Amino acid sequence: MRSPIVAATVLLFAAATGCDAAPQTQPPEPHASGTEIPLWPASLAITHPEKDPEIGDKTGGTGSKPVAGKPWNWNGNVWRPTMTIYPPRGRNTHAAIMVFPGGGYQVLAVDLEGTEICDWATARGMTCVVLKYRVPQTWWHKDCNCQRQPVPFLPLQDAERAMGLIRQRAVSLGVDPHKVGVIGFSAGGHLVTAISNATGRSYEAVDAADAVSARPDFAMPIYPGHLWSGEGGPDGKNGVKLFPFDPVRADAPPTFIVQAEDDPVDDVRNSISYFLALREKTVPAEMHIYAHGGHAFGARPTAQPITHWPALAEKWLHTIGML
Repeated sequence: MRSPIVAATVLLFAAATGCDAAPQTQPPEPHASGTEIPLWPASLAITHPEKDPEIGDKTGGTGSKPVAGKPWNWNGNVWRPTMTIYPPRGRNTHAAIMVFPGGGYQVLAVDLEGTEICDWATARGMTCVVLKYRVPQTWWHKDCNCQRQPVPFLPLQDAERAMGLIRQRAVSLGVDPHKVGVIGFSAGGHLVTAISNATGRSYEAVDAADAVSARPDFAMPIYPGHLWSGEGGPDGKNGVKLFPFDPVRADAPPTFIVQAEDDPVDDVRNSISYFLALREKTVPAEMHIYAHGGHAFGARPTAQPITHWPALAEKWLHTIGML
């Protein structure tokens, strides 16, 4: 059986995506015009993700449960990962941000937590890149009744590869290679923390792009999961502990965190435990915890104050010198 957290994530996406809906072989076009680039050479044999019985052979669909009164779309069974690049609109700040959509490492919320984030970023002069990373992968294991990071961790490989490609092409993209950050949601938020604390590449180098640093210059995990181990007493005496597969480095980038206390999918202690670990390593971090907001709201504004986090994020990017 799956853990309560993983099960809740899958059930949330099953309800929201409407897994009984007709499959889409061609996902909807994003809001803005972007250039999609394969991450790996076509001749290179890469590890394929697994199959998830929740979505079968579907490669995409439209959510049956609107967010902020609007539908949203997802991708699944991603075997050939890509990155889609959106240029800045108006003034170019020469900063870039790579977006990791969420979806429990089972699917990707391609617009809600992907292209719509680029709509926000490009309007503020940033080059934006949406990562279509390999999914699904299993995190919950029956043999130990526990959660384990997959080996190899395919989304991390894709994220590191994409970061190298962005920096390698920085001149042609009009990007400062020292102003390239990441933002991610839910499982994508965890992927933000993984690439922020990785030591070297998690795969053998393919070409010159893999010689470029994959460490982001800033990091924004939004309602992240897969961080809090479940350990730590409610009295606060034992703190809250990260999973062993979530080490935190002293050279992790400045970090901006947002989550709701009433998040029903990823406990707010995911954010709290990560913030405290960053603080222990003296890594600059800013955290915003709201009483209400739930999960998977992306950047769509509603009456909930938490949905206006992009304004706080923009101010933070100015304070750390990225904008």
